[in-house]
Amino acid sequence: MSNVPTPHNGAREGEIAKTVLMPGDPLRAKFIAETYLTDPVCFNTVRNMLGYTGTYRGKRVSVMGGGMGIPSVGIYTYELFNLYGVENIIRIGSAGGIADNVHVRDVVVGMGACTNSNYAAQYNLPGTFAPIAGYGLLRNAVDAAEKLGVHTVVGNVLSSDTFYDDNENALASWKKMGVLAVEMEAAALYMNAARANKNALCLLTISDCPFTGESLSAQERQTGFTQMMEIALEIA
Repeated sequence: MSNVPTPHNGAREGEIAKTVLMPGDPLRAKFIAETYLTDPVCFNTVRNMLGYTGTYRGKRVSVMGGGMGIPSVGIYTYELFNLYGVENIIRIGSAGGIADNVHVRDVVVGMGACTNSNYAAQYNLPGTFAPIAGYGLLRNAVDAAEKLGVHTVVGNVLSSDTFYDDNENALASWKKMGVLAVEMEAAALYMNAARANKNALCLLTISDCPFTGESLSAQERQTGFTQMMEIALEIA
């Protein structure tokens, strides 16, 4: 813990809980803290990447933004796992549904995360690493969703380095391999967790489906995201 605070996180030792919920948007972290946590305390304002710690039904929980893309979430989750002693990180974000059985409002549980990123190259592995979720978190999330009456789809997601991809056929290629949805962070989160021998899970609310044109309004997205937040809080 001697390396904290860091250049990216102003928290001091002991200010962050063992389980962290991580939306991409720091303002969503603020919303979760103010809506669900008892006595939330802000531990980070560096770069406006807001982080809070409070309690949820007697459990100490933290929530912090992770930003957009693998480089951003890679920094924040590495520091949480390796410098702040965090054991579990649950990403809660939005995604585009690409599989035929995935629709808007569905919650996708990322069992694995394909990627077009070169993030794994740093590990100098003699092959291709398969980033996967922590099974305990995954199982608990599916069970919690069933109790809450929230429909989930479990499977592979794509963590893409590109939001605006010059290859118009890229998503179709991933779809034919059974990938459920596209987002931008899960693979790095899962790799950082594996390297640190910690636990991670990615929960994604489907906000749009590029192949069908389905899309949620801003108000509908708020409602759908709330369901995902509640699943994450139940298993924190």
